[in-house]
Amino acid sequence: MEDVLNKVFQKIESLKDEMVEMQKKMIALPAISPVSGGKGELRKARYLEPILREIFDEVTFYNAPHPEAEEGIRPNIVAKMRGKNSSKTIWFMAHLDVVPEGDRKLWNTDPFTGVVKDGKIYGRGAEDNQQAIASSIAAAKALKELGIRPSYDVGLLLVADEETGNNYGINYLLSKYNGVSNGDLVIVPDSGDPNGEKIEVAEKSILWLKVTTKGVQSHGAFPNQGKNAHKAAAYLITAIDGLYNKFTERDEIFDYPRHSFEPTKKEANVPNVNTIPGEDVTYFDCRLLPSLKRENFLEEFKRCASEIEKRFGVQITIETVQSVASSKTEPDAPVVKAVQRAVKRVLGRDAHPYGTGGGTVAAVFRNKGIPAAVYSKMDEVPHTPNEYCVIDNMVSDAKVWAHIMLEG
Repeated sequence: MEDVLNKVFQKIESLKDEMVEMQKKMIALPAISPVSGGKGELRKARYLEPILREIFDEVTFYNAPHPEAEEGIRPNIVAKMRGKNSSKTIWFMAHLDVVPEGDRKLWNTDPFTGVVKDGKIYGRGAEDNQQAIASSIAAAKALKELGIRPSYDVGLLLVADEETGNNYGINYLLSKYNGVSNGDLVIVPDSGDPNGEKIEVAEKSILWLKVTTKGVQSHGAFPNQGKNAHKAAAYLITAIDGLYNKFTERDEIFDYPRHSFEPTKKEANVPNVNTIPGEDVTYFDCRLLPSLKRENFLEEFKRCASEIEKRFGVQITIETVQSVASSKTEPDAPVVKAVQRAVKRVLGRDAHPYGTGGGTVAAVFRNKGIPAAVYSKMDEVPHTPNEYCVIDNMVSDAKVWAHIMLEG
């Protein structure tokens, strides 16, 4: 097996330039959700389709209807390569979509032109999540060109809509495709660290809330004639902050070992200084340890809102924007052990399990009883200006994936 691994690793090294070129092509095809002002992922999916068909035995599209997207669809792709044994499948899952570039003035290069410099390729989506796409395709291509069959069937899931809720992506795909089972290995290369030593096995539950406070608008000189929705919302923010003293649980497997419930986005209320606003809209991003049920936290949130309503004579409406429960993959699960063995062979490092407050589609699999591991060697610069992928990280990831394909 060692001779086979060395041949595969050498082949992957020879594919480095192809991976970089693939990155450049994908960066030039902005796969931004219609929710964020884009046209979706169709052009990127069509670029990848012939590449996938040359490598994999089966390539199937599952197109989620979305009228605002290009041609009215959001593409999801399942590509499969037959292995020596079909009793299980080793899955690699990546997302096609990227976030918008943000303020272009903060970029040193065109965000949608892949620029190679100092061993990195710069561009929106280079690390999140095109490093995963290019490395997993390269690993499979290395086996294909060497005429080597993986130990088990290998599958690649390329999905839409990861950045804006998953409804047109993995959720849609799994509602139409039942080929992923709890005996499979599922690897999600969507988070990691620069040393390649961390395997994410747990995520916090996510609860995004939109809070609308309605009062009575009035002139700023006559607060007695109005009910200041902005002020009431500010008091609600401080009341919610007080819940840190109520929910004090800790779980040390997580990088931030506590619950969090933070006010984030705020919609504009009035355009001028001398008007007391009659409406305020504030959003909360709540990340809860698996021990706290979302409904229990939401009940306490509503209690705080009710007290503010009584105090200020306002009406508060709480809407759930996103709600995702999460459970753990056991640290000794087969998928975790497979990643650990591969990382040890490729990098000579001992990778350890950990939990995160960030969300990936691994939670979707875990909530279906399918253990999933999140791993990649990356600098973790997604969504930032001057996002980049370290080219050597992309290559080492491909070697890790190939090791798992060969040894299971």
